[in-house]
Amino acid sequence: MKTLMLKILQWKLKVLARATIARYEPGIVGITGSVGKTSTKEAVRTVLAKERRVRAPSKNFNNELGLPLVILGDWESTDGFLFWPRVILSAIWQLIIKNQNYPEVLILEYAIDRPGDMKYLLDIARPHIGIFTAMGDIPVHVEYFTGPDAVMREKARLIAQLPATGFAILNADDPLVMESKAQTRAQIITFGFEDRADVRVSNFVNRFDGTSGGISCKLGYSGSMVPVRVDRALGKSQAYSIAAAAAAALIFGVNLVKIAESLGEYEAPAGRLKLIQGIKESFIIDDTYNAAPASMNVALDTLKSLNAKRKIAVLGDMLEIGKYTLEAHEGIGKSLKKRGVDMLITVGIRGKLIAEAAIRGGMSEKSVATFMLVEEAGKFLQSKIQKGDLILVKGSQGVRLEKVVEEVMAEPARVRSLLARQNDEWLKKPGLYTGE
Repeated sequence: MKTLMLKILQWKLKVLARATIARYEPGIVGITGSVGKTSTKEAVRTVLAKERRVRAPSKNFNNELGLPLVILGDWESTDGFLFWPRVILSAIWQLIIKNQNYPEVLILEYAIDRPGDMKYLLDIARPHIGIFTAMGDIPVHVEYFTGPDAVMREKARLIAQLPATGFAILNADDPLVMESKAQTRAQIITFGFEDRADVRVSNFVNRFDGTSGGISCKLGYSGSMVPVRVDRALGKSQAYSIAAAAAAALIFGVNLVKIAESLGEYEAPAGRLKLIQGIKESFIIDDTYNAAPASMNVALDTLKSLNAKRKIAVLGDMLEIGKYTLEAHEGIGKSLKKRGVDMLITVGIRGKLIAEAAIRGGMSEKSVATFMLVEEAGKFLQSKIQKGDLILVKGSQGVRLEKVVEEVMAEPARVRSLLARQNDEWLKKPGLYTGE
């Protein structure tokens, strides 16, 4: 019965969303990829908000229910017994009485878990501009597909269905992403660190001086170059996001200087390589939103690039990678000694694979600790932190490692504003390794 009701709700939202797009004809920027979708969405929102009326989801609304929800209204959560009736009535009302404040541009994330998901989402809303962020060798959700190539083909549907008058914004540094170039009639704009990228990132630096941090780089396009500085966010993944956003803004006619000024106001989403002050004058790199091999490597490379008294990695399971589970976790573990990790704390069954491989890779057994409960890992970390430590915390969302961050952050009263997934609905859900 519950499944039937959900299918009816999905159908109603799909019909209303398609009708709303037909009535208001907004420009649509669609974002897909295995990593970086939300950061890119926020960066695009930042650079376009001063030029157009824009709407982007404030939460992770990127599936069969979430995507039409963004089209229908600026909803921030799905809490409450009467929420969905309110959404439906509001959507019908704005179809009857025109909403003069309806956005000119919708910025939508297209997330997929299983074959057929992208086709369903594209049946609701076909973008005019498509951004393909990155794939990586072992993409998240691969366990539901025959392999990485099948995941890539599903995501590439977004690029393939762009109109001839549209634009495909592609990551020039990712060979799998660039394969989608042959599938589209749209005009191509590339971004990345490689010389061949249309919007090129250069002079990239992760900044951290023990009291604050961020990234600095230069963005170049068509012979022009501007400096960009983003505070409280780290990693090359953020540079990719701002470069993709710059490409989108250029399509809308925004000049590079204005783009750089706007990006100075960009704030990375919670849980995505976000720098947070920890207890005992330590700092935390909070990357707890989710994890896949590609994003795990980016996070560890970021940690390696920074100077700190000690570097601690708190790592949890990478979920939904199927037959690649053993290979991926052991590969991460074996690399930690070379990446300068001084202490490793793992959470979960798969996290233990990281720990065992780390010891085989040269880390001392005394510097490695494994736990099956998030709460125990958090308390252990709290007892070990010293002044000047830099702590990376990362794992898939089901592991709930944001609870570790909450245990050791300097301002726990700000947990709702600083950490990922702090809405009431999520907090009620049990995690894989929580003792609650």
